[in-house]
Order: sequence, then structure tokens, then C-alpha cells
Amino acid sequence: MYGFKIKYIKSALLLLAVLIGLSVAWDNVSRGLFVIIVVSMVTLLAAAALARDTWRQGRQYDRGPFRPSRPSRVAARRQTPVGASPAAKRRARRRRIEEPDPEQTFTLAEEREAADIDEVFTSLNDRLVGLLPVKRKVDEIASLLLVDRVRQRFGLQAPRPNLHMCFTGDPGTGKTTVALQMADLLHRLGYLEKGHLVHAMRDDLIGEFIGHTAPKTKRILERAMGGVLFIDEAYYLYRPGDSKDYGQECIDILLQVMENDRDKLVVILAGYKDRMDVFFESNPGMSSRIAHHLDFAPYKLDELVAIGQAMLDDSAYYLSGEAEMAFREYLALRMAQPRFANARSVRNELERARLRHAHRLVAEPELSRSKDDLMRLEAADILASPLFSLSESLAAVEESARRP
Repeated sequence: MYGFKIKYIKSALLLLAVLIGLSVAWDNVSRGLFVIIVVSMVTLLAAAALARDTWRQGRQYDRGPFRPSRPSRVAARRQTPVGASPAAKRRARRRRIEEPDPEQTFTLAEEREAADIDEVFTSLNDRLVGLLPVKRKVDEIASLLLVDRVRQRFGLQAPRPNLHMCFTGDPGTGKTTVALQMADLLHRLGYLEKGHLVHAMRDDLIGEFIGHTAPKTKRILERAMGGVLFIDEAYYLYRPGDSKDYGQECIDILLQVMENDRDKLVVILAGYKDRMDVFFESNPGMSSRIAHHLDFAPYKLDELVAIGQAMLDDSAYYLSGEAEMAFREYLALRMAQPRFANARSVRNELERARLRHAHRLVAEPELSRSKDDLMRLEAADILASPLFSLSESLAAVEESARRP
């Protein structure tokens, strides 16, 4: 209290002296000089106040970072085990602040809503037909990370799960789509910092001469940090019959990063199942680092038709009844042909059907067209595919070969 009074007595005396000086100046100097004196005094006082604040901030910075008040430190010491290291004491204080009451409860529905992952599963179901085993595995991974989030609230620590994966299956079965959704899911659940996906193939990772592979591989890995590195046709990374191939150098770098930086990156290898099996047999170190193998089975006929209808819905088209029957017949024939690519083949044929549809309408420009005419694909737009004439030719050749 005494210090408080002295502080304000000094301020009052200083203010009184300033007022007396101004009164004397008002009586003895010209008005112009008086204004100059007042402005000079105000400027000096402002500069002194600014210098004083700067000096105080510098002293505070020199003393080090902010420290908690003495009662907080005393309370923390009382609850920290005697002889604990400084780091252990800091962790103990942090846990006391962050941990909830052991009697408190959480619902996983609330945690799921907070992570906002239902949108990912909705998108996954809307964009992909079938693939129930794959979707089940994605749901299991999400469930594990969701439970880990709640466990951490109670201070229950568990090893960070290994989520490096291998996607095997034919082209067009949804591997890239699932990888994109997986990256988004892992980001929302806090497993990945960024949640982006970097798509890479052999040419993106492996160089053509000595000293070229390591920089290329590391550059791709730096881009993928915080997200997912998706390596398509990964079996091409290893060519055992080529003595001048530098794929093993790339594989060695990947193995090191997958082990040491798995908290920063998820690697997904993709390709045909039989070729990936050979790749893993030749690289057992890579196989041991892959925790999850997801097999994308080929689509069945009904699933392919549903995929096609979904693609048309997105483009504001639809198949007439006769066109749907023709489309089923086309898919049955195409599935037996080489290089069939499931959903990609469906998309390609529908793009060609749209071309034929447009050409058919433009061929009769004088006719009036309704909105429905612009949306409806007819059987003629499907049956014009060369595949039908090829099938008829093959059937004719087989029939003539069976004749005596």
C-alpha cells in the first residue's frame, strides 16, 4: 500500500509542476512560442512513454518465456511424483489439464460427428457399386482410429497403427477412387496432417542413369508427406532381369521412409494381384511393411449396368428400356474380350453412345426436340457399336467351321 501511495504522489507532483510551468509561460511569452512549448512537451512525453514500454518488453524477453504463477507451480509439484524428470513433470501437468474426469463418458456417435467422416462414407457408397469387402475394411480402419481418438482423451496411449496398404485388382475396379477417399478419411480422423494424394508410377520414381533415381524418389516423397502416396502398377518398380535397372534403389528408399516416417505418410501400392504377389516374393521387406491387403474383385454384369446408369445420371442422360437391354448385351460381349477394364470400359462405351446420340439428332436438324429427346439414349445408339458386328462375324465363322 505504501508503494502504491508513493507512486501516485510522484505523479501528482509532476503534473502540478507541469501546470505551474505552463501558467508562467502563458503570462511571460508570446502565444506562438507558448504553442511551440506545449507541442514540444507533448512530443517528449509520448517518446518517453514509448521508450519505457520498449524497455519493459525487452526486460521481460531477457527473463525468458512466460512462467505460471507460483500457486500453479506449487499445485503441480504437489501432484507430481518426487524425483520425476522435468519432461515427466511437464507431461503430468499437461495430462491434468487435458484429461477428463475418469467418470466422464463419451459416445462414439458424437466423436464420429465431430470428425465429420459420414460424408466420406456417403461419397464412397455413392461413387462405388459393390466392393463390400473393401468398404468393410475401410470402415474397420475408421473405427480403430475413432476409438483411438476417444482413448487419447482418457490418456490411454496405443501404438500408432501401420496403415500402409496394397490394392490389387483389374483396371477400373475403383482402386484410385478408394485411395482418394482413404486420404480424406485419414485426414479427418487426425492420422494424416494434410490428406492429399500423390499419384506416381515407375517413370515418376526411377531414373535412367546412375544418381538420377534417388532425387526423383525423394522429390515425390516430399510432395506426398502429410498425405498418401499412391503407386500404380507398383510391380514395375522391380525388374530382376535388367542389370541396368535402378528400381532397387527406389525400393530401398521407400522401405526406409515407410518404416521411419509412417507417422507422416501412408503408401498404397496398386496393381494386378498375380504380379503384385511376384513383386512381394522378390521384396520380402516391402511385404512386411504392408499391413492391409485389399482385393478389388471384378464387377458383375448387374453391377456394371448400375455403374453405367450412375454415370449417365451424373451427365443428365438415361437409357430407354430397349437401350438398357442393348447395353446389357454389349457388356456381356465386352466382358469376354481382351483388355476389358470394368468401369473404364463402361465409361468409354457410354461416351461413344453419346456421340452416336448427338449425331443421330443432328442428322435431322429440322425436327423439333424436347428436353427428353436430349437426355434419352436409344437402342440404336448402343447397337451401332462395332462389337456387335464383330460378334456376328465370329459367330458366322464358328458356324461355318462346324459344318461338315
